[in-house]
Amino acid sequence: MEFSKLLISLFIFQVFFPCHMSIQAAPANSDLFREYIGAEFNNVKFSDVPINSNVEFHFILSFAIDYDSTTGFPSPTNGKFNVFWDSDNLSPSQASSIRSTHSNVKVALSLGGDSVGDGYAYFDPSSVDSWVSNAVSSLTNIIQEYHLDGIDIDYEHFNADPDTFSECIGKLIKTLKNNGVISFASIAPFDDDDVQSHYKALWKSYGDLIDYVNFQFYAYDQGTTVSQFMNYFNTQSSNYNGGKVLASFISDGSSGLTPENGFFTACSRLKSENKLHGIFVWSADDSKRNGFRYEKQSQALLAISH
Repeated sequence: MEFSKLLISLFIFQVFFPCHMSIQAAPANSDLFREYIGAEFNNVKFSDVPINSNVEFHFILSFAIDYDSTTGFPSPTNGKFNVFWDSDNLSPSQASSIRSTHSNVKVALSLGGDSVGDGYAYFDPSSVDSWVSNAVSSLTNIIQEYHLDGIDIDYEHFNADPDTFSECIGKLIKTLKNNGVISFASIAPFDDDDVQSHYKALWKSYGDLIDYVNFQFYAYDQGTTVSQFMNYFNTQSSNYNGGKVLASFISDGSSGLTPENGFFTACSRLKSENKLHGIFVWSADDSKRNGFRYEKQSQALLAISH
């Protein structure tokens, strides 16, 4: 009799508290470190950057842009991408070499960026279908030539509405993944109304295909405090609900929450809340001047059991 009461009690407990009995939420912390490289043509190489073997490390080549690169006045090419990073120092052979030397390293490319030549780099498609067709073809060629693993979307200026952007980028990512050309994709929005309207439309329709959100927290004002950063992080985590939003800083210290003013304090807090999905840095080009001091510190923090 007592035994049957015990069984009934256990059954009731399991009905009312099932999650505690059988389901353990996966930890959200990650050991992912990502670094943009190659936009500033200051001869930085993959091999210059310290790589901690206990993290997952992504280099992100900056940038591939669908603009003509042969004239002094670049013009849009409707999805026909060209390499605009420092390809002399960041070549296909060097990309292959860094991946073979470090088994934890992957290399991606970023699309767009802020500027090209002396002007802004605009997302400027003629139509969804033509842009996607050109982009799939041209990017597949570049990705295979460089043996890359993924893409990042960093358009910051738009001659197209949010729905057009969403359809073009969403279909591009979907096709490249389905074709086995890439294994991951990320987006790099920042807190600007026009930028956010485009990326939130993309997230709403194709968020399940986007592996990481490289939110540019360094686009906030210089002098950002730890508490402000935490609020910004929570706000953007809501905007990109369910996404792996990464913490970030700019290594020239010109804006946002800097390493000197508490960035790693904020990261430690995120880690204690199980929200440190990774760290990314803009950029290796700037960090070369300070000996990659904060890259080392970032990776050391991420490498501690997550």
